[in-house]
Amino acid sequence: MAPAGGPGAKKGILERLENGEVVVGDGSFLLTLEKRGYVKAGLWTPEAVVEYPNAVRQLHMEFLRAGSNVMQTFTFSASEDNMESKYFEHAEEAMWAVEVLKALGKPVAATMCIGPDGDMHGVSPGECAVKLVKAGAAIVGVNCRFGPSTSLKTMKLMKAGLQAAGSKAHLMVQSLGFHTPDCGKGGFVDLPEYPFGLEPRAATRWDIQKYAREAYKLGVRYIGGCCGFEPYHIRAIAEELAPERGFWPPASDKHGSWGSSLNMHTKPWIRARARREYWENLLPASGRPFCPSLSQPDV
Repeated sequence: MAPAGGPGAKKGILERLENGEVVVGDGSFLLTLEKRGYVKAGLWTPEAVVEYPNAVRQLHMEFLRAGSNVMQTFTFSASEDNMESKYFEHAEEAMWAVEVLKALGKPVAATMCIGPDGDMHGVSPGECAVKLVKAGAAIVGVNCRFGPSTSLKTMKLMKAGLQAAGSKAHLMVQSLGFHTPDCGKGGFVDLPEYPFGLEPRAATRWDIQKYAREAYKLGVRYIGGCCGFEPYHIRAIAEELAPERGFWPPASDKHGSWGSSLNMHTKPWIRARARREYWENLLPASGRPFCPSLSQPDV
């Protein structure tokens, strides 16, 4: 396979997507930088860009090495009013933003923080997708608030809505790096574990390989992550879709596909885990015998 970056690395995003190429996004910034001691929870403002630029640059480099094609700017919650609603939970607001951005003459990608129940005004995912396309978005989808499986359910509804309306757009998904089947309409922010007790919900790299494959089968070609999505999760996307992309990310140099590097382990029972079937079928335990598997959202 070709080196990371692959042929045609200077193509624009729409050219890549129109050719059916996979575009791998980046992952978590706020939660990851908070864990590393560079962002304060609560307001979640991105002052780390000014105070600790090397920390932000390092995280960008880790996502790049893991296989990301796109590095998003770390500007979340950076406006004067602190983006009180954390902005796109409402289709109408997202449409306004698309219309403004469309006037700049650049390709517009618009994602919403919604689940299968739609936006906060009851607009279905399919309707949201159609509205965004009519406003001028070339790429539509969802990001944040919900885990991999829930986000893919929402993407299916968006795709169905677009097809029913005769609208066309490229599809984009950036889920949480956490499992959230018990979320309400507001997503993971309503769970009692948010934001400091989410670690037991973390997706494994194998969960994310499954997420990447299911997204691809659904027709999604821009695949990335949001809160809780670490560089190794991005590497999992890049490795799962390496056959389609035609190259492996640099970070795979130190990672045996599906645990193959465990063949070198001194313990025979660990060497026996160096196979795809083992990791695909594993049901990982949390190690917390008195904890429930699901929570009751606060809202």
